[in-house]
Amino acid sequence: MSDHLRERRVLSLAIVMSSAAVAQAFGRFTWGVVLPDARDDVLDGSNTLAGLFGSINVGAYLLGTILVAWLSSRLTLVWLVRVGLMLSTTGLALASFAPAPWVLGVSLFIMGLGGAVIWVPAPGIAVRYFPASRRGLASGIVGAGIGVGIVFAGRLGGWVDDGSDGAWQRVYRIELALAIIVLFLVFTVLKSRGERPAVAGGFGGFGALRTVAAWKPMTLAYTAYGFSYILIISFLVARLEDDSGYSEERAAFVFSVVGLAIIVGGLTVVPMSDRIGRRLTLVIAFASWAVASVLILTGVTVLVFVAAGLIGLMFSGIPGTIVAHIMSHTDESTYGPAFSAMTLAFGLAQAISPQIGGAIADWRGSFTAVFVLAAVVAGLGAVASAKISAR
Repeated sequence: MSDHLRERRVLSLAIVMSSAAVAQAFGRFTWGVVLPDARDDVLDGSNTLAGLFGSINVGAYLLGTILVAWLSSRLTLVWLVRVGLMLSTTGLALASFAPAPWVLGVSLFIMGLGGAVIWVPAPGIAVRYFPASRRGLASGIVGAGIGVGIVFAGRLGGWVDDGSDGAWQRVYRIELALAIIVLFLVFTVLKSRGERPAVAGGFGGFGALRTVAAWKPMTLAYTAYGFSYILIISFLVARLEDDSGYSEERAAFVFSVVGLAIIVGGLTVVPMSDRIGRRLTLVIAFASWAVASVLILTGVTVLVFVAAGLIGLMFSGIPGTIVAHIMSHTDESTYGPAFSAMTLAFGLAQAISPQIGGAIADWRGSFTAVFVLAAVVAGLGAVASAKISAR
């Protein structure tokens, strides 16, 4: 391989990672960082409303999975990334200057759509640059990109928060500037390699999904992950600040540790599944997620940081391993529809999870029951994972 071709491949992979970071870390998970300030600034301090706004984002993600299931038969993977990134950038722009709560709600909705549209094709593009035996690594690298974005978002939240009204919007403004740069690169550098849109898959992609080995337990596991992880990511900072007495900067730093671990998880946990099998990897990952959810409740600094590390590792490890499993049982014509169909159940779980979590927090006066619920659902994910094939 020539140096020029190698450099172009590295650059293309970096752009895919950056696109995932913008769509997921900026467009979706930054809400967890700014939630306490945005809640107090524009939502009258209501956790129920904050959860509703989180549900708007993930509800749009659910609609986005339906959209991408339809678009995957009409657009190439590269064009799906372009569409998703345009949506995410538009949402960031609205959030950066939202003059009223309803505008913020619209921005979170648009960013949810963008996150779904990008997440499906991104691993499919990344796998181009690796042999078939390293599909896990390809999927993990995309997850690592999201981790980089979450680290940045977490630290950015601590740096720009000076206690003034609207400080949380400065986080979105800086992320918007970076999103515009990535959007430019996606249109000028990232190119299709002659592939055509998927033409198979059945309605909503379910025909393609049924060809994937152990698709039922795998879908159940992915659904459990969707419900559990969004509770943790949405309310981690609020739990630490409201219930454990952490300062804003300290809580934001914990969130950044999650991001660092996401990077490591994408590059270690998912490739590990290439060696020890998807089933064992997922069982261990879900069990670790449940333990981490409980450790957060202690409020003890050392245990909280251990939990943050575990959460980050499994945050990228679980979905990356699931994507690698799908890649192993599909081809270029069925991957997009199959993953889109599985993501529908995942998206539905995400859509209801934040609202349930916020309502429970207001009802109980703390986030304890929310994190216990996350641990229980993670345990169900481990049970479902035990029923899939070993590889």
